[in-house]
Amino acid sequence: MKATLPSTTPQLRTFTSPPLSFNRSFGFPENRRKLSGTSSLLRGAPPSFSYVPLRVTANSQSAAPASTEAAKATVVPSEMKAWVYGEYGGVDVLKFDEKVAVPRVKEDQVLIKVVAAALNPVDGKRRQGKFKATDSPLPTVPGYDVAGVVVKVGSQVKELKEGDEVYGNINEKALEGPKQFGSLAEYTAVEEKLLALKPKNLDFAQAAGLPLAFETAYEGLERTGFSAGKSILVLNGAGGVGSLVIQLAKQVFGASKVAATSSTGKLELLKSLGADLAIDYTKENFEDLPEKFDVVYDAIGQCDRAVKAVKEGGSVVALTGAVTPPGFRFVVTSNGEVLKKLNPYLESGKVKPVVDPKGPFPFAEVAEAFSYIETNRAVGKVVIHPVP
Repeated sequence: MKATLPSTTPQLRTFTSPPLSFNRSFGFPENRRKLSGTSSLLRGAPPSFSYVPLRVTANSQSAAPASTEAAKATVVPSEMKAWVYGEYGGVDVLKFDEKVAVPRVKEDQVLIKVVAAALNPVDGKRRQGKFKATDSPLPTVPGYDVAGVVVKVGSQVKELKEGDEVYGNINEKALEGPKQFGSLAEYTAVEEKLLALKPKNLDFAQAAGLPLAFETAYEGLERTGFSAGKSILVLNGAGGVGSLVIQLAKQVFGASKVAATSSTGKLELLKSLGADLAIDYTKENFEDLPEKFDVVYDAIGQCDRAVKAVKEGGSVVALTGAVTPPGFRFVVTSNGEVLKKLNPYLESGKVKPVVDPKGPFPFAEVAEAFSYIETNRAVGKVVIHPVP
């Protein structure tokens, strides 16, 4: 595998019309009717509000060629194309709908014309109903990560304006009331505080793959008290979060040593990201190493083994799976200020996005992209681009 990270030139793929088409309107909870059957979706009347037609003119926030696609003149319609599921289950519950109502914009929100989105493991867990008690009402447009262009601003929005190119994780709390209208749609409404201007040197596809993983990597390091001179072991260093933990630990926090695990074919990628020690988990048990670490960042679900690799008094952060003391788990809080703080590292090239080489997947192949990410074999982030 090449150690070279993705270039800033987007891999544009021709969009073909999705194979499924549903003439249904996606209404708000007060308009919902009882769902039935595996493919039943909402037939409620569209919300009783309208938009003044808007024209998108992207401000020059990016030098990347992809920015021109967002600058095309467009009128914000009352309905949009989106991926929707009306019941919990596997990938097969995802349906393409051409008549989903464009979401309302609250006073503290902006409406984004989505150019690219990314998938995260939490998307799959949410769709499977693993936190249905705190989920928003069905039916749901999935998607947390977004990159796109602001086309409308709420009355309390202070900094962003129409035409700004932005990116962010649209759900402040990943598991508590995530938005019913996610990023796998032509438009999504997001609180200003969750967004940042897109780094000037990244295209939309690269930017879309960053927010949730970036915020998770950073918050996890902060929660462990990680600081300059400390050592860290990253489990699943080639994954979406792990690939960013390696870079943040080295470039932002000043780690004295970064070790990371992956399969054989991804070892060179780990080294290119800044890992001082790349461990092939198919040939070596990391917990048997004589060296122990100040922090172990478990991004794969092996906390029972991770606690054996940490120094006495050290910290183990676990993102998934059972937690073994002294390990701990946290759920990330989306925060645009974190992205703003880290943007200079992206724009300087010290920290780079890692987009899975099988992508970006076109909007028509969202279901295939979900099937792929759920194999747990993705490298970096699985991105959806372009979004029509």
